[in-house]
Amino acid sequence: MQSAAIQIQKNGGPDELEFIEVAVPPPGEGEVQIRQSAIGVNFADIYQRRGSHGPHQPTSFPIVLGSQGAGRIEAVGPGVSGLEVGQSVGCFQPGAYQVVRNVPAARVVPLPAQIPEDVAGATLLRGLTAEYLLRRISPVQPGDAVLVHAAAGGMGVILCQWARALGATVIGTVGSEAKREIALAHGCHHVIDYRREDFVARTLELTDGRGVAVVYDAVGKDVFVPSLSCLRPLGMAINYGTASGDVEAFDLQLLHAKSLMVCRPTLRTFIADAASLRQGMAALSEAVGAGHVRLEVGQRFAFADAREAHRQLEARQTSGAVVLIP
Repeated sequence: MQSAAIQIQKNGGPDELEFIEVAVPPPGEGEVQIRQSAIGVNFADIYQRRGSHGPHQPTSFPIVLGSQGAGRIEAVGPGVSGLEVGQSVGCFQPGAYQVVRNVPAARVVPLPAQIPEDVAGATLLRGLTAEYLLRRISPVQPGDAVLVHAAAGGMGVILCQWARALGATVIGTVGSEAKREIALAHGCHHVIDYRREDFVARTLELTDGRGVAVVYDAVGKDVFVPSLSCLRPLGMAINYGTASGDVEAFDLQLLHAKSLMVCRPTLRTFIADAASLRQGMAALSEAVGAGHVRLEVGQRFAFADAREAHRQLEARQTSGAVVLIP
């Protein structure tokens, strides 16, 4: 069988994305073959394309980008149980920019009825990231105040909704008036336009000088160090993305006065085995089923328009989750 795929031969800009045809053999031991109907576009794909630091393993060229998708199982390999032909599933495995692909069954999760394939392809990676950020690294407690950078982005809208459902007061930062409305509609109690306001001063004002329990930072270089000033004593700054560039060396003494904590996690380690992946998926499905989190597609691009999807995401011109539709 032949399948359309997108690869890069070297690091660089969106023009490095090449559209190719690849041969897909029958699924092997422990694998399922999936025809994807939706392929997620995440900033991790930008990192990998550019060759910058990010949550991906070094590998040799050519590289098929991407790590998440959704579709239906077309064939089941030997030794696979609990998955069947025709089943609607999401998958997490490098090489997602490929329409038909073989994936280890351990990296596949059945989709509940409340999460359609296009939504899953766009949002599951972000939803599972939100799960470990909110529930495992520093569990949000009722009454906590939290600061979410890029609150109108694909990750931000999930984090804000879920944090509010957990009882937090949610403060979000955005870069435009249009994005302010998106953030308010997705869980934020307060929204700060960082282009017009000093987000540190405004966060402290909104918390009566106490600061927030946690900062969720997907921006990186431009905001990480100033965000430390937004934290209450024993607060934690979690940098899980670097849209503005990597956070480079900073003075550890900045943490000393208030006994602050910092963390640089990646989803890969939290879903490293099948049990952990299924556990995270169960929690996300429960939150969606309860109405605490609305998973939505922000923008759809045709598979053939992947370069434009990368350009817009990299330029921060997108709102919400981005998905390629084969």
